[in-house]
Amino acid sequence: MTPDTDRSSADEDLSRRIIDLIARGHARSRSELAAALGLAPSTVSLRVQSLIDAGLVTERGDGASRGGRRPRLLGIDEGSGIVLTVDLGGGHARVGAHSLSGELRATRSIPVTLADGPEATLDAVCEVFDELARDTTIHAIGISLPGPVDIDRGTVTQPSRMPGWPGFRVTEYVRRRYGVPVAVDNDANLAALGEHRAQFGANGHSITVKAGTAIGSGIIVDGHIHRGATGAAGDITHTRIDGSGDIPCSCGNTGCLETVASGASLVRQMRERGRTDVETTADVLALARDAEPEATTIVRTAGTHLGQALSGVVNFFNPHAVFLTGSMSASEPFIAAVRSRVYEACHPLATQQLRIEAAQTRADAILYGAARWALDNLELPTA
Repeated sequence: MTPDTDRSSADEDLSRRIIDLIARGHARSRSELAAALGLAPSTVSLRVQSLIDAGLVTERGDGASRGGRRPRLLGIDEGSGIVLTVDLGGGHARVGAHSLSGELRATRSIPVTLADGPEATLDAVCEVFDELARDTTIHAIGISLPGPVDIDRGTVTQPSRMPGWPGFRVTEYVRRRYGVPVAVDNDANLAALGEHRAQFGANGHSITVKAGTAIGSGIIVDGHIHRGATGAAGDITHTRIDGSGDIPCSCGNTGCLETVASGASLVRQMRERGRTDVETTADVLALARDAEPEATTIVRTAGTHLGQALSGVVNFFNPHAVFLTGSMSASEPFIAAVRSRVYEACHPLATQQLRIEAAQTRADAILYGAARWALDNLELPTA
């Protein structure tokens, strides 16, 4: 990497930190930005001016004087365009339109069938993009895919139940249509990024577990997604659980976390107990909310299993927080069981300040993360 490339990368990183501080309301003027970033006011002022010239940041009048000139207040130029996002699921797509601060302005949900192939699926999503972007500028697009993702190539790798998708360059296909930066990642990573940035901004460490029909998780280190050497970081789904028996898992092994703690496993366990009226995870959770004994026990046991899998990760990684999203995060018995097992199994130093709670972004965590990932890949001015 050349010195010019290093400098360009540092400038872009500084621009993103400035945008994040302004968007989160943590700095409203050049002087506040300089103090928060620990940089010379002249350095910050030059970067802010380049963002104003690019139409990303705007000045909004004068602030209160503290003995000198009144500072010019800064804000994100919310009227300059939008970021589009989509959370692709097995049978639906949830599409979002965001301001440049990442705020979710509008959502649409449409039925899709991933088995129809990438072109048919993405064309249906793009029709919604066109509707949401009518009469405005698209700055970037973020796409969440329900499988392992090669972010450099913009493809899914070794996905299950996605015929025709392996090797298909999603980023290129969408970028050709819109001519803007397109960023792709898997749903667990983007849920983690969305919740973390909402809670901690560009700092701190966290784990977010998406617990629904299946289980996935993402790891955030210093405000950025940690993917590992081959993109498999955070995959606790196939952790072997003590006492889980020999239930076969989709990965080919037996006794994986997914076989005893996922929503699909809860449905299977209830039906094995004769509850043929139970068809979905929501059915099990509804019974648990009504204090049905078997459903409550199964949900709490699932939380204990997840807590067991997380305890080793928490001891090793020592995060600030563990966030739970997905349909099962709405169950307090489930969250309480996760908490209890982690606090019981982990070293006191690892849990001294640890938060374990439902994600604030809830059903929109992935869309928020897709927006943040798209904004992180936005081509920003460097001079």
